[in-house]
Amino acid sequence: MELSFHPYTLTLRGTFTISTYSRTTTPGILVELRHDGLTGYGEASLPQYLGETVDNAAKFLSRVDLSQFKDPLMTDDILTHVAGIDHGHCAAKAAIDIALHDLAGKIIGQPCHKLLGLDKAKAPATSYTIGIGSPDETRGKVREAAAKYKILKVKLGTDHDRQIIETIRQETDLPITVDANQGWRDPAEAIDMAHWLAGQGTLLIEQPFPREDLDMTARLSEASPIPIIADEAVQRATDIPRLHGAFDGINIKLMKCTGMHEAWSMVATARSLGMRVMLGCMTETSCAISAAAQLSPAVDFADLDGNLLISNDPFHGVTVSDGRLVLNDAPGIGVRPAERQAQTFTI
Repeated sequence: MELSFHPYTLTLRGTFTISTYSRTTTPGILVELRHDGLTGYGEASLPQYLGETVDNAAKFLSRVDLSQFKDPLMTDDILTHVAGIDHGHCAAKAAIDIALHDLAGKIIGQPCHKLLGLDKAKAPATSYTIGIGSPDETRGKVREAAAKYKILKVKLGTDHDRQIIETIRQETDLPITVDANQGWRDPAEAIDMAHWLAGQGTLLIEQPFPREDLDMTARLSEASPIPIIADEAVQRATDIPRLHGAFDGINIKLMKCTGMHEAWSMVATARSLGMRVMLGCMTETSCAISAAAQLSPAVDFADLDGNLLISNDPFHGVTVSDGRLVLNDAPGIGVRPAERQAQTFTI
């Protein structure tokens, strides 16, 4: 197998703000794995909070030599080798994992969801994220999103969280999920907020407290009428058992967990503990989003909108119809390069 890669810059359709910072672009690296005339595509999205940089990811990828592997279907051996090259580099490893799954699916001639035994018709609706903004900005974003999507994801963790929800409710009664991004601090206030949010049509609360504060989270989970989902507190399958009892479920992101192989293990681990499962994303192209979507028929909630938030997607892949994820039957992860790929990236 031959591996190649190049950096990119994704351009967001507008300024995206959460409780800790704002951004208008996201850097990353696209990966290609070639074997016997076939190409598998992968992606490493590298937002600043992930702790990985383009330079470090590129240095790691330059150390990956897969020429010793003559059969790309030896995925366990290949990914074990990649994992042992160096610690960390989760997004770069995810890019290789995604490209490897794409290539394997193309060799076999089947989409990854079929190889996993999943029914694409069971793919859930995806939420669409509303970042933090002024009331007028929020109302405009909600009006636009409510015309296309069935669930909205709302970023909280501010000192005016209720006002944000009230502003949204002036525009729509669609179900919402909320993500506090570790921004809450007081358990009593959080319990009161959870009950209020339940009355506002909220489906779940994501990562309300700092990731190390499991005792506060457990208090909230016990009292909350809606599920509490771990995000920053969970990265790999080995993290899940210690979160059981503090959280009701987990949010899996390919860029954090090293890719589809580990994500599938996380689904199985969470299910064995009776926990809910959510699939999330960074700002990503349709490459990584389509890879995550292959697992989506197996989960309870999906927040796979990263490609919908950008203006220069270089791939065609999973789509959204009436708010639901629509997987195609193309082999692998189901993506193909867009004709305008060369013009859409800052390389």
